[in-house]
Amino acid sequence: MPDVNEPMVVNGVTIDDSFAEAFPMTGTAIQVTADSEKWALEAARSFTGFATSVIACGCEAGIDRLLSPDETRDGRPGVRILIFSMAKDGLAKQLGTRLGQCILTSPSSACYADLQGEEEIDLGSAIRYFADGWQVSKKFEGKHFWRMPVMEGEFLCEARTGITSAGVGGGNLLFLARTSRQALAAAEAAVAAMNKVSGAIMPFPGGIVRSGSKVGGKYKNMMASTNDAYCPTLKGVTNSALGPEIGSVLEIVIDGLTYDAVADAMRVGLKAAVDLGPEEGALRIGAGNYGGNLGPHHFHLKDLAP
Repeated sequence: MPDVNEPMVVNGVTIDDSFAEAFPMTGTAIQVTADSEKWALEAARSFTGFATSVIACGCEAGIDRLLSPDETRDGRPGVRILIFSMAKDGLAKQLGTRLGQCILTSPSSACYADLQGEEEIDLGSAIRYFADGWQVSKKFEGKHFWRMPVMEGEFLCEARTGITSAGVGGGNLLFLARTSRQALAAAEAAVAAMNKVSGAIMPFPGGIVRSGSKVGGKYKNMMASTNDAYCPTLKGVTNSALGPEIGSVLEIVIDGLTYDAVADAMRVGLKAAVDLGPEEGALRIGAGNYGGNLGPHHFHLKDLAP
């Protein structure tokens, strides 16, 4: 039998004996619809802008998937959005602000809850006073809605949405390659596969982050700073985790409504990158953690490997 410490190699790609360390998050899902897919996506992209990390953005958000008219509450094209924060109050604040600035303002939009949860937070109820007293409360099939007059016509929004405290944030994969082109190819293949997993999002631009971080730093009040162990240009001056063959590293961070959603996304992403092989993509695939001391959710690569 092989030595348990021997690196796992699949299709020529080395998979580190490591794990991603993730954290509990509070999350919700909303459904945004519009007269066309174009405008549903415009509203969703605006809503999910500047939502890559709770460290600076207050929340992490992304598009879960497109919705056909058969799947939406009003029979129009739509988008399902996931949004996460560290606590209920922070989530409610971010949801209300982004709803008012990015969905209320978008032509032909409407917004509905898309998660049943053990608790609820305000959705349309958070912004109804914008209507300056002209807002109308409506109940239909046991659901509460607000109708708000706008210059275009009317904005319809469900009053509240369910939340879950079972959300998980910070699942991740690291793609270590000879060149930046190969690292990006591996990461793009992984993101394409992960996008098919419902209930999980990759909040960074295009799902990929080049500026992975570590906790703290040399400067006062820095919550996070560059992950120097994985910076190729610092191999000779820091405690590097990179061999001489590695010239570029990219990361994917995954948030999900459940542990299983994050695990499923990591599994299919890992397989997609492995299938690409080391000549076109990554030489190694790893994961970021803090020694298992901070986050209760551990996603071991050896358990997710194809």
